[in-house]
Amino acid sequence: MTTPYDRIAKVPGFTVTSTDVRDGEPMALRHASGVFGAGGQDVSPQLSWSGFPAETLSFVVTAYDPDAPTGSGFWHWAVADIPASVTELATSAGAEGDAALPEGAWHVANDARLRRYIGAAPPAGDGRHTYYVAVHAVDVESVAAIGVDRESTPAFVGFALSGHTLARAVLTPYYEQ
Repeated sequence: MTTPYDRIAKVPGFTVTSTDVRDGEPMALRHASGVFGAGGQDVSPQLSWSGFPAETLSFVVTAYDPDAPTGSGFWHWAVADIPASVTELATSAGAEGDAALPEGAWHVANDARLRRYIGAAPPAGDGRHTYYVAVHAVDVESVAAIGVDRESTPAFVGFALSGHTLARAVLTPYYEQ
């Protein structure tokens, strides 16, 4: 299977798991969008990770749907500046604002320009959409050091991570209406 990450520099992998979503399995309705009419609750999934490089200085978490009918996919979630000492985000960490995130971490506005997780929302009848939920181990403590600020988009964050991603772990649940 081709992934969105096949087109950029290869990096080592590590392990990401979730009590809420699994590779190749459907997402529960609560992880679907309530904003875009999918009937869900926009609850971000729990994530835990391990086996990343010792040189990791921080993490970035993203959730991306390359199957969205836009020509460029759709970024559902992006969290920057997760300290290297943190190895888990709780269910609902993607709530509005940054209070549910680890200290220092912050939401990058998603493609709906909301600073929170927005759930799966493939158009009805559009088929299965795969969601790439990724944890990026990076070599900077803050993405500000590589030009990312509070006005950046998730796509720009991905661009800025080029050359700064030490390793990546990805879960690929799906959703369809």
